[in-house]
Amino acid sequence: MAAGLDETLEFQPRFDAEGLIPAIVTDADDGRLLMVAHMNAEALNLTRETGIAHFWSRSRKALWKKGETSGETLRVADILTDCDQDVLQLRVTPQGLGAACHTGRRSCFYRRLDGDRLRLLDDDRLFDPATVYDRRGAST
Repeated sequence: MAAGLDETLEFQPRFDAEGLIPAIVTDADDGRLLMVAHMNAEALNLTRETGIAHFWSRSRKALWKKGETSGETLRVADILTDCDQDVLQLRVTPQGLGAACHTGRRSCFYRRLDGDRLRLLDDDRLFDPATVYDRRGAST
């Protein structure tokens, strides 16, 4: 088998045609999936430079420092990449109250598909989004 991206020790992130790479965000302590976002080169560089997670908001088409509004930042412990370097995993330590989701919950994954409906798994909010965000729908 020829050595390629799957064997190199050189970091060569593969951004998609829109200049983005998916970032899976997990808790560094317990491995819980907190969120999935996208990074462009600038967000990745800022994350590496500051140690705080930055992303690219596809809906707002803007750079996004996680927690800039809510105070719920994510301190990055490790950045991992998959075998062909087209997905990143950020192992993080949540700061503030520990909410990674703009709904005030610890994780963005708080519902489970049950037949044709969603079942709420986690309704324990760490903050009230109505008191943190304006009506324009800013995210953490």
